[in-house]
Amino acid sequence: MTKSTKFIGIDISKRVFDVWGNDIGHKRFKNTPEGFVEFSMLLKTSSWCVMEYTGSYYQQLAIYLYENDISVSVINPLVLKRFIQMKLQHNKTDKGDAKMIAQYAHDQGVTKWVPSPSYIDRCKDMHTTITLYFKQNTALKNKLMSLQDKGVKGKLLTSIKRQIRQVNVEIKLLENEIELLIKQHEKELLSNLTSIPGIGKKTAIMLIVCTNGFSTFDNARQVSAFFGLSPVERSSGTSIRGRSRISKKGNPIMRNYLFMCSFTASYNNPQCKALYDRIVAKGKSKKLALIAVTNKLIKQAFSIAKSGIKYSPEYRSVSLQA
Repeated sequence: MTKSTKFIGIDISKRVFDVWGNDIGHKRFKNTPEGFVEFSMLLKTSSWCVMEYTGSYYQQLAIYLYENDISVSVINPLVLKRFIQMKLQHNKTDKGDAKMIAQYAHDQGVTKWVPSPSYIDRCKDMHTTITLYFKQNTALKNKLMSLQDKGVKGKLLTSIKRQIRQVNVEIKLLENEIELLIKQHEKELLSNLTSIPGIGKKTAIMLIVCTNGFSTFDNARQVSAFFGLSPVERSSGTSIRGRSRISKKGNPIMRNYLFMCSFTASYNNPQCKALYDRIVAKGKSKKLALIAVTNKLIKQAFSIAKSGIKYSPEYRSVSLQA
C-alpha cells in the first residue's frame, strides 16, 4: 500500500455489483464472468479493490481479482456498518455504500485478501449444510413430541421418525467426509490440537475448518471474538451496571463444541483446571469459570497451531497470553 494506491469500493449483490473510485466515479456491472472482465478493463496497477464479506456473492469476483494479480480486500460488514454510523451517513444506496467502502479503506487501511484452500471451502460448505440438518432435526423432533403429546399415532409418526433417521445419516456422512479431507491436508495440525486435554477430534476438526488452520488470525483474542466467546461489558457512569456476558456472535455449533470441551478440560487440563478453581474460589459462578476455560482452550489451540508442537503441561509461550 503506497500513496499512489487508488481504493475502489465495491458493493456487491447476487446479480450486480456497484463500484466507486475517485478516478472512475460510479459504475455498475453484472455479477458474472463477463462483468468481471469489463470491470477489470478500468483498473490500473495502483488499483486496490475493497468489498464486504456478503455470504457467497463476493467470492467469485474476489477470486477473479486475486488470480489476475489485482489487490483485493474483504472486510467485515459489521465493521463497515459501525464506520458508516460514525460518519453519520443515513442514506443507503448501492452507490453510497461503494463510496463508503472506499473511504473506509482509505481512512482505516486494509490487508490483502487471500482465498482459502479449496478443501477448506468444501469443508465449510459441508459444515453449513450440517448446521441446516441440525436445525431440521430439531424441528422434526419438536414436531414429533408435539404430536405424541396430542396422542397422535400411526403413519404420520412413522414418517417423521424415518425422516429424523435419514437426517442423522446425512449428518454422519458429511462429518466423515470433512474428517477425511482434514486428515488428508492437516493431519499434523489435527494431531497437535487433539493432544490438548479436553479437545476432542470433532472439535479439533471444526477449529481447523472454521479458522482455516488459524492462518487468518493474528492472536487468540480474535479467535474468541470470531466465535462469540469474548466478554462484553455493559456499564456506563453510575446508573448502568449490566452483567458482563459473551457476545454470542459467530458460529453457535462451534461455540457449543468448545463449551462442552470445557467440562473435561476443567478436570484434565492442568492450566484450565487451575483457572477454573481460581475463579470458583473467588465466588464466581461455575458457568463463568467454564467460559473462561473455553477461552483458555482457544489460547492453547492458537499457540499450538502457530508453534507446530504438541501440547505439554510445562510449555508456555507469549502466544498463550495473547
